[in-house]
Amino acid sequence: MSDLTYETIQVGDSHSITRVLTEEDVRTFAEITGDDNPIHLDEEYAQNTRFGKPVVHGVLLLGIISKMLGHDFPGAGSIAVKLSCRFLRPVPVGAEIRVEVKITEKMPEKEQVKGRVYIYHDEGMAMGGEATLIPPGAQE
Repeated sequence: MSDLTYETIQVGDSHSITRVLTEEDVRTFAEITGDDNPIHLDEEYAQNTRFGKPVVHGVLLLGIISKMLGHDFPGAGSIAVKLSCRFLRPVPVGAEIRVEVKITEKMPEKEQVKGRVYIYHDEGMAMGGEATLIPPGAQE
């Protein structure tokens, strides 16, 4: 998708991406952050939890949203100034997710936009929230 600016982005514009979250992704994230909670990394441990299998770090999911907002939609150079979310169900390691963003409001006084953000996998919505962004070009 081409970069949108504050002037060209419209309420209702949306974009989605899909990605498989691999065991390697989760291990790399754990190494970078130091979050080595066994619910994410240890198959045997995770089998004895309510989830029954390893699950992806919630903050890793937020990082994928951050990548989407700052690179894919509205485009390279966007700045997230606020991101809030609610985790609704776990994402199993190895699952394919779909990340969606939909613009819900333009705020002319600050040249910012608000959008709803969602993450889905085959069991339904895993995360829902809201982001406030400075689109490309508005930072200058």
